[in-house]
This record gives sequence, C-alpha cells and structure tokens, in this order.
Amino acid sequence: MRAATLEIGFVPLVDAAPLVVAHEMGFAAEEGIALEFRRAPSWSSARDALSFGQVAAAHMLAPVPVAMALGLGGGGAAIDAVSVLSVNGTVVGVSTALADRMRDAGHEFDFTDAHAAGRALIAAAPEPLRIGVPFPFSMHAELVFYWLSALGRPSPQSLSIRTVPPPLMADAIRAGEIDAFCVGEPWGSKAVEGGVGELLLPGCAIWASAPEKVLAMRRDWAEAEPDLSGRLIRAVWRAGRWLDTADGRSLAAELLSRRAYLDIAPDLIERALTGRLIRAPSGQSQTAPRFVAFHEGGANFPWRSQAAWIGGQLAARTGLDRRRAVGAASSVFRSDLYRAALKQTAADLPAASSRVEGALGVDSSVAGVRGQTTLWRNAFFDGGTFDPAL
Repeated sequence: MRAATLEIGFVPLVDAAPLVVAHEMGFAAEEGIALEFRRAPSWSSARDALSFGQVAAAHMLAPVPVAMALGLGGGGAAIDAVSVLSVNGTVVGVSTALADRMRDAGHEFDFTDAHAAGRALIAAAPEPLRIGVPFPFSMHAELVFYWLSALGRPSPQSLSIRTVPPPLMADAIRAGEIDAFCVGEPWGSKAVEGGVGELLLPGCAIWASAPEKVLAMRRDWAEAEPDLSGRLIRAVWRAGRWLDTADGRSLAAELLSRRAYLDIAPDLIERALTGRLIRAPSGQSQTAPRFVAFHEGGANFPWRSQAAWIGGQLAARTGLDRRRAVGAASSVFRSDLYRAALKQTAADLPAASSRVEGALGVDSSVAGVRGQTTLWRNAFFDGGTFDPAL
C-alpha cells in the first residue's frame, strides 16, 4: 500500500529534530506515512500555512495555539498541540558590549544562576532594554517576561521586545538593533561564532521544563483524520525516543546540518544537542545539563497545565480575563489525542493530564497508566508555582 504523504511546516532550528529524524530514520515510513517538508522563513508564515491548510502539521512555538485560542496574533482555523516536540533548548544572550559592562560590574557569568544573571542584566542594560525574540507569542518572550518581572523589572513596560527571525538574530545584534536576545539554538551560538554576542543563560535556568515547540495540527483535520494524525504522533514519539540517546544525537547533528534543513555546520548543532555550549567569542565553554529534551522525563506529553500557564501569562500582559484565558488555553494542548495515538505503544504516560507547574523540585516518580513513571523536575527559578485549578 502506498504511503500517505503529509506536508510538514518547520522553521530551521535544532528542535525540529524529531520531525526530521522521523523522516530520515524511517520512523514515519514504519507508520505508513511519507513526510514532505516546507521550510518557513518566519513563525507567522509557519502559523498561517498550517491554519489555512497549506500543510497538514507543523513544528510550532508552544504559545501559538494558545494565543490563537485567546484571539491573539492571527486568524484562520483553530490549531491544537497534539504533542510536545521539545522541552527547553533556548539561550539568553547579550551583545558583547553589554557583556563587557556586566563583567566590569562584577558579573561572573554563572550559567546556572538566573537570579544573578537577571540582576546584572537589569543593572547594566540601557533604557529601555531591547530584547530580540523570534515571535511575540513564544516561550522565548514568556520566559523573558517571567524572569525579569520576578526580579523587579515590570514587563512589558520596561522592555522593548523586537521580533527577529531566528536566523537573523546575530545580524540584529551586529547592527545594534537589539541589546539582548532569547532564541532557540543554533542561532544563539551563531551570534557567538560571529563575535557579536555572548550567552548569558540557558532557558532551562529560568524554567527547568518549559515546553518549547509542539507538533501542531488544525483541530478540524486532527479530529477528522484520527488515523493519519495518530500515525504522525507515533512517528514523532519514536523519533524523540531515539534522539534522547548519545548515538542518536550525534547522527542527528549531521542530518540537521543538511541544506534542506538548517544548512549550518554540524558542530554548532551538536553543541545544542549535547548541551556543551561555547559561551563567548573568546572560547569559554559551559555545559548545560538537560539543555534540550525530546523524550525523557515526560518531555513529549502535552500537559494541559502547561497551556494554562501560557494562557495566564498572556492574559496578564494583554489585559484579558485570566480565568477565561486559562480555561481556553487548557483545551488546545490535546492530551486526549496524544493518549489515543500512543495507546498501543510502550509509551509510559502519566495518569493525569494536568499538574501544578513548578512543583517538582527534583525528578519524581508519579502515577502512570502502567504503574509509575518518572517526570523530570519542572521548577521555576524563583520557586514559584502555578496551579491551573486556582
């Protein structure tokens, strides 16, 4: 029987890896589907291609389906997150000039201390601090807002958030258009390689388990085509499991470096996949444990509480009713479709579909559908928690 062909939208980032691997390593073929990729120049074009039916599914920023459900950031058909493609994988960086000011003031560039890094950035930054993010409704923006607001820099009033496509982030720093950035790899490392930026923090230092990218589908298509959508969910789940092995990540760097995908040196990609990053143009290195996850620790599961947290954050800075936003947001992370797709696999899924975000200060064993399952810590840097039921 001929494989069904699905067009897939993606933006050239390391966290597109599960989709690329699903295709290149045969996991999609095992499910009887063929993937054809459509590279998007920006997140808005990726969102529009999906919502207007030009692609069947897409690599997507986790907050985009939530923003659309709240009436923010574009129209078109409703889209849902049917699985999480990646957890973490972002970096916060600053221009070399701003890094020098921070260093002169005594900042030691501890890659794990979000408190110290944030205070040093606030003290040394110009007014207003101009930060580049790939999209207004992105985990990059939400992490920056949460982080600096918790340290006394009210957001968005005291920040100038600039939208910059990931591959152009280094150019924006070089041109003096932004002072800092939060972006997915390898584009932070590209700024370091170009001698225009230094890495300040990994995103996981702000939130230990932030859902970065999701596998997004049009709601009407996913519900009308449960067989096809289920096959894609399973193929990506198997790809993520393969990626979270040392050998898998080494080969994935070579696959992603190809012209059809990221078209960038594989060593830059491997830095992100291993968490061994070059922090500054002078060559200092830093290791960020669990810099990006694709499967382990429950990374793939689309927690409704993650969507609710995003909804609450968006409501706080756009003036929407918080309770309504949290409720609407929860519905777009489709743990029901994810469970249905993986029911016949060996996937060890949590029994619950919502949790208190930030409550796991350490890796924890929790109730799963087949007994116990291990979830990685999901703490916020400031010790905050979010209970969607409150």
